[in-house]
Amino acid sequence: MRKLIVTIALLASAIAQAAAQPSLRVGDQKGNARAVMEAAGVLSDLPYKIEWKEFVAAAPLLEALGANAIEVGLVGDAPFTFAAAAKVPVKAIAAIRQTREGLAILVPKDSEIRSFADLKGKKIGTGRGSVGHQLLLAALEKHGMTAADVQLVFVLPSDAKVAYSSGSIDAWSTWEPYVSQEEVLFGARRIITGQGLTPGLSFLVARPEPIDQKRLLLEDFVRRLTLARAWAQSPVNVASYAETWGKLMGIPKEVPLQWFKRAKIAIAPVDESVITDEQSTIDLYSRAGLIKEKLDAKAIVDPSFNAAIEQAVKDTAPGQ
Repeated sequence: MRKLIVTIALLASAIAQAAAQPSLRVGDQKGNARAVMEAAGVLSDLPYKIEWKEFVAAAPLLEALGANAIEVGLVGDAPFTFAAAAKVPVKAIAAIRQTREGLAILVPKDSEIRSFADLKGKKIGTGRGSVGHQLLLAALEKHGMTAADVQLVFVLPSDAKVAYSSGSIDAWSTWEPYVSQEEVLFGARRIITGQGLTPGLSFLVARPEPIDQKRLLLEDFVRRLTLARAWAQSPVNVASYAETWGKLMGIPKEVPLQWFKRAKIAIAPVDESVITDEQSTIDLYSRAGLIKEKLDAKAIVDPSFNAAIEQAVKDTAPGQ
């Protein structure tokens, strides 16, 4: 009996400690943040609990943020802009810089489409308000065309994959890891990429409540994510990261390996260059008539986490 009482007491104590442990509800896309943080080993000594929630795209992630189902998440600049314009209570607290080679309009390997001009009148699938949508609008503008010159089909990535593979749409304007997945596994061709067309921005975004009430947790999460991304930049670590991501997502490691090598993903502070680039995205959507109200990039970002990011960047510098 005494042994049973001791066991129950220990169990009650463990439950009480677990209940008292702070937590952070984090939205992720395709294991993006979680995979790199696990591969880099920065989650081993967490003084709080992370409740990971997986999403197929930014739109449902931002819907979850708006509904307070999660507190923080990673999204592209395009869907973040739409969410901010729709008055979703969210601000960008860190920027993610990367090349735009993995943002592309794809066609099947046997498609007769060879250039962007060949897409005139064709059906192009993408997510409404996504970075794929952003790329298409920017490319149309560059080539002196409008959305009326193509047939836009708005679909989530899973449905776009089916439509694209079956020939229901002629092209797919999408992002990583879908681009690398189609290239590596199915021989898809990129007709145009976002390089030189879009800013190459993503954001770590958060609701106002955790910014105010869980600032120390958010600062720590941002610091760990920055360290993990710097770790993944090293040629000796990228293969390990690709293997971790591949196992987590159930996808051959060759797919993430191509993605990571050309993306060169890094966390950056929300500085003036980030604000300028975000304003360019806002202005693109304004010119396209998709955002009706005037939106100021400075009003939808929070640079107060910059010091945590900058310190983490210094910590990963050679010789540190």
